[in-house]
Amino acid sequence: MMDKHKKLEKKTKRFQQIDKLFSREKTYEVGEAIGVLQKCPPPKFDQSIEVALKIGIDPKKSDQQVRSTVLLPNGIGKKVVVVVLVKGEKAKEALAVGADFVGDQDLIEKIKGGWTDFDTLLATPDMMREVGKLGRILGPRGLMPTPKAGTVTTDVKKGVEDLKKGKIEFKVDKYGVINNLIGKISFTKEHLVENIKAFLQAVVRAKPATAKGHYLQSLFISSTMGPGLKIDLNSISN
Repeated sequence: MMDKHKKLEKKTKRFQQIDKLFSREKTYEVGEAIGVLQKCPPPKFDQSIEVALKIGIDPKKSDQQVRSTVLLPNGIGKKVVVVVLVKGEKAKEALAVGADFVGDQDLIEKIKGGWTDFDTLLATPDMMREVGKLGRILGPRGLMPTPKAGTVTTDVKKGVEDLKKGKIEFKVDKYGVINNLIGKISFTKEHLVENIKAFLQAVVRAKPATAKGHYLQSLFISSTMGPGLKIDLNSISN
């Protein structure tokens, strides 16, 4: 029991230290906020940095859905496991540029058996009839390939290369918020700012024509075990 109490005490002390480093009422310049997160007492792993962006759309309207992709200039700081469902010569292309698993019916059967130990699934259009049968497994995990995300493509080489470099998909949820990983706390401040700018630019490009009023409404950034800090959007150049 004593060990458990000591662990709880340690956790409390860490958060007490973090509370001294930031203000919940303050709106931060983006670089300043990243500096605060990087000063927080670290856990024993490289934390992810995430953004939560509220946008001015009506998520109930089908013509105001926001979903697209962005190639982050500095990647996301983690190994992305890519599965490619493809036949023939394109299988060699996929393997040559670093795809982790490449196949057709063999991998489809493996996924039917419950295997989802990967981050992204890329497929050529001719494979989609079979991939569609995996909807109940892939859909809830956000792994279903789509043309809009660039994961249904005939250009297998570019598709795999972009995913390995840090291409991510973003989409708005039912509350009008986009949540995404944009790097690791070990990144330099400059690299994280570059990734955030690229992310925001991509969201602006994906703005629906029917969206009215103020589009980028609020932005928070946080680390896995750190606080969420509100960002002054004006501190991020257009």
